[in-house]
Amino acid sequence: MLLLDEPTNDLDVETLEWLEDFLLHTRLPVLYVSHDETLIERTANVIVHMEQLRRKTCCRTTVSRESYPEYLRRRANLFDRQEQLAQKQRSDYDKKLERWQQVYQRVEHEQGSISRGDPHGGRLLKKKMHSVQSQKRRFEREKEAFLDFPETEEAILARFPADIALPAGKTVLDFSLPALYAGQHLLARDLRLHVSGGEHVGITGRNGAGKSTLLMLLWEALRDRRDITACCMPQDYSLLLDFGQTPIEHLGAQYDRETLTRARTYLGSMRFTHEEMTGKIAALSGGQRAKLLYLDMVLRRADVLLLDEPTRNFSPLSCPAVREALRAFGGTIIGVSHDRKYLAEVCDTVYVLDEAGLHRRS
Repeated sequence: MLLLDEPTNDLDVETLEWLEDFLLHTRLPVLYVSHDETLIERTANVIVHMEQLRRKTCCRTTVSRESYPEYLRRRANLFDRQEQLAQKQRSDYDKKLERWQQVYQRVEHEQGSISRGDPHGGRLLKKKMHSVQSQKRRFEREKEAFLDFPETEEAILARFPADIALPAGKTVLDFSLPALYAGQHLLARDLRLHVSGGEHVGITGRNGAGKSTLLMLLWEALRDRRDITACCMPQDYSLLLDFGQTPIEHLGAQYDRETLTRARTYLGSMRFTHEEMTGKIAALSGGQRAKLLYLDMVLRRADVLLLDEPTRNFSPLSCPAVREALRAFGGTIIGVSHDRKYLAEVCDTVYVLDEAGLHRRS
């Protein structure tokens, strides 16, 4: 039996495809943990989905003997039905309660206006009021048995402002480099890259080709430009995050009180608990750190994003929202990635980096 923990994290596309072929054809049982949607879609025939719910105070584990796309469809249909039924229960309850309130007020009015000379009528009204109050208690018991609205672990990401845009005719980057080195090691020659406003560029290539090294050089070239607001999400989050700080301290050092209040709301929508907001960044998961950097870019109103494997720490159910937010982004993106869905859905142009430089992928 094979036990694999995030087996695709440090693999290039060529090796990813080899791994998928191996998993599809091996006779060994395989249990793997992964955030790679494409790998899960193509190779898994049993899904074990572990979630933290109710502000991470309880867990739910679902085991489903079907493919990942089938599981997602069935889960969405189940949640739709549950939401419709939960909504109907509450709507029916509100109507019953409104009718009950009318009856209660009428009986209460009759009790207040009945003559003292009619003790028999008073006893009847008292009995009727007792019945009305009993009915209210039955309603309350019904309410306690209502279905909960479906809860999911997926984060609701902050969206980039819709008014962020760069003119298509604007040259954001016109970069050339005779040779790319990592220390004394020559990685590539004759690199040229032209990027215009609003363009979403992906860079891929084999491991060790120098993609991250190149991205940091591009960041150095863009970070101090005054005509754009460039932000970076490196693979090594410690380059931008002080792990000894809390998320609130990290954001509070950069923004005014009003923006910080908005940031707290965003963090809550991205499933940060109070303890995570006020605890050390060092204790956060890779996914929570990625969300913090993502939020930083939104709050800064960045119009140029440099991203190194931006989806690697997001869960498979959160990645579609990440890709959608980046696809809708009106600024420029230069991103290094091996995530095939990211490259296909977010990027207008994809370059492959090898020893001979950057080549546009057909």
